[in-house]
Amino acid sequence: MKEERGNGKKRRTQYYGLYFLTGVIFLYAFLAVLEPENAGKSLIASGNVLIQIFPILVLIVIIMGIMNYFVSPKAVSKHVGKGSGVKGWSLAVLTGILSHGPIYVWFPLLKELRDEGMRSGLVAVFLYNRAIKIPLLPVMVFYFGITFVAVLSIYMVVASIFEGRIIEMTERRV
Repeated sequence: MKEERGNGKKRRTQYYGLYFLTGVIFLYAFLAVLEPENAGKSLIASGNVLIQIFPILVLIVIIMGIMNYFVSPKAVSKHVGKGSGVKGWSLAVLTGILSHGPIYVWFPLLKELRDEGMRSGLVAVFLYNRAIKIPLLPVMVFYFGITFVAVLSIYMVVASIFEGRIIEMTERRV
């Protein structure tokens, strides 16, 4: 069992996954009573999604294991922690732009990094900049022109940093 902080927040948060799973099971049971045919279709669709994402989840677990072994909390703090400065913001922007694949794959990894000391604002910057897709830039240029794409991309990077700063300011006040 995880250690309890002074206000019990750590203890409560450890069960959120279990609460969510229980809620989903109850919703499926409720749906099965009301609409048995639709409940079956829904379970099949959910199973298909699980089969599709399973290899990705295994890969993420492996990457997280490697990170836990090789990357220390001190290294995370140095590059994307409180004292990271411009380097942290730049790293978050660059890795967000370079990252590919479905977004849900990145959530466990980002949570792990955040638990190790990554700033919340940098998580937001990373997620925001995922919208800039390098393989799609030529298609955007074809349809909208290079000026539009350049201005939009620069705007998105700048806006991501403002969003990250707002999140950090909000987090400090809470």
